[in-house]
Amino acid sequence: MKKPRARQRRGEIAVLLHVLDEAFDRLAWHGTNLRGALRGVTARQADWRPAPGRHNIREIAMHAAYWKYRVRNRLTGERGEGFPLRGNNWHDLPPVTQKRWRAERELLDRSHRDLMKTVEEFPEELLSRRLGGTQGRTAFREIAGIALHDVYHTGQIQLLKALQKEAR
Repeated sequence: MKKPRARQRRGEIAVLLHVLDEAFDRLAWHGTNLRGALRGVTARQADWRPAPGRHNIREIAMHAAYWKYRVRNRLTGERGEGFPLRGNNWHDLPPVTQKRWRAERELLDRSHRDLMKTVEEFPEELLSRRLGGTQGRTAFREIAGIALHDVYHTGQIQLLKALQKEAR
């Protein structure tokens, strides 16, 4: 996904946009980012579970998309149109197809683009404001937290990919 760089900003918003980008789809010093971890993953690989009751790559990707959506809504104060998948946090996904898996990755990309736009437009003077539904976290912590969330789940996806190779 080639996208234009956010306009030049200084200060905390610039730092937050940078970490969001590195965690999701820009070259990062820590290694693979979330989008990179999903690159080349087939629908079958995305649906594989290491054991019954364990999450698969699809579920992790949709979980990440959902929380980007939720953070965006917390920042804007909007309820939004509703996340396209039923449920919250973790979703019961329909049987996988390559077409569905492509659509799920696009949903993740769209959720990230929408969040980036919201953060780019967010008034820097409101970053210390406490947000509703966050146990008192500030907007700054919520934005930084969603970047860390991407990095955390990237590690899980990389581990699932390695376990799949060993299971073959």
